Amino acid sequence: MSPPDGAAGSYYVETWGCQMNVLDAAKLSGALERHGYRRVDRADQADVVLLNTCAIREKAEEKVYSELGRLRPLKEARPDLVLGVCGCVAQREGDAIFERAPHVDLVIGTRATASLPILVERLRAGDESARHTADVTLRDDSIRFPFDHIPRDEGSARAYVTVIEGCNHRCTFCVVPSTRGREIARAFDDVVAEVRSLAARGVREVEFLGQTVNAYRDASGRGLGDLLVEASRVDGIARLRFTTSHPAQMTDRLIDRMADSRPALCPYLHLPVQSGSSRVLSAMRRGYDRAGYLDRLRAVRERMPEMCFGTDVIVGFPGETEDDFEQTLDLLREVEFDTVYAFTYSPREGTPAATMDGEIPEAAKFERLARLQAEQHAVQVRRARRWVGREVEVLVDGPSKRNPSVWSGRTPEGRLVHFPGASGRGRLEFVRVEDATAYSLRGTLQPRSS
Repeated sequence: MSPPDGAAGSYYVETWGCQMNVLDAAKLSGALERHGYRRVDRADQADVVLLNTCAIREKAEEKVYSELGRLRPLKEARPDLVLGVCGCVAQREGDAIFERAPHVDLVIGTRATASLPILVERLRAGDESARHTADVTLRDDSIRFPFDHIPRDEGSARAYVTVIEGCNHRCTFCVVPSTRGREIARAFDDVVAEVRSLAARGVREVEFLGQTVNAYRDASGRGLGDLLVEASRVDGIARLRFTTSHPAQMTDRLIDRMADSRPALCPYLHLPVQSGSSRVLSAMRRGYDRAGYLDRLRAVRERMPEMCFGTDVIVGFPGETEDDFEQTLDLLREVEFDTVYAFTYSPREGTPAATMDGEIPEAAKFERLARLQAEQHAVQVRRARRWVGREVEVLVDGPSKRNPSVWSGRTPEGRLVHFPGASGRGRLEFVRVEDATAYSLRGTLQPRSS
């Protein structure tokens, strides 16, 4: 599409949150660039400033308002600047954003990407009627957004691909159903076409995304496992990942198809448990208990013994007793996760958990979180040390910003590896590991065989 008259300008996008938000930022960029806009690196250089937001925790939401406050002088100095809020906070807050930050021009819902350039142009032309909350009815526009219009980081060997948006679960602590809506899956053939397009551009690793990615099923009944198998057959694709999964959708069929998609399938599965207490899991309305979760991990390891695991944990959920918390620690000791993302419970308005009895004092939440993190750190150090002396395959990201002579990349298990020596973005290198911390490995680049 050629740019319409007067559409040329500059834009800046600031993004918070998960991989889905990162990909949403690319869609927003694509929509503007198709209308002649160019990206700049700072808000004060832009004609359009967009905050692409996350609402999963209360602090993340408040960070958005803090940033809007910081941008207010810029907006007052340049009234023609278009300031917009996008993403999950926009979806959740709607018109309330204008009340707290009246200098905002536009609020865009999570599935309103296609309408962005038109509304921006109306605002820049002085049409005050365009100053409103746009499309927060969770329509399905974004799932059909043309993948060939998503800007990609040139030279990058990795890419995200959305396969499903929204979530049909109703966990009592979560705002995702209200910010992303119910599940909408992309057509199977459309996803495969995008993977082929990425491979043709030199992408070696693809990560399938969804709020509940393993719930993917297209109109013909094909699921995530079928996607993995088909994508594993695409020439040029060396690695496949997917996130985030729900334990309730980790079926035996999916596990079988995951095994069938090796060696392209990376041996790392992120499967959020949230708590090791069945009583707390029931209050969270997660749809499984402790035994059921562990059964799914055993099923994966039976088919794929090499699989490493990561998880999410919420500490201090309403009514969580010391015994409940100890059960969580015990589960972490039993499984020995390679990564654990742990957070204190943050009440979100409109969720059932926000009105539950048994609120845990903040001091107790953070004391428990510190204990969990200390135990998990020791586990991660121990598990990282097992790589010392071994040769690992690394997909190279690029040189270090602090030291251009040191390069970094990730193993199939997701381990970050640093190594000195010359390489190139997107190359597959072999590194002999000489040292390990809880979060990264360091080693020596091995010569390529002739």
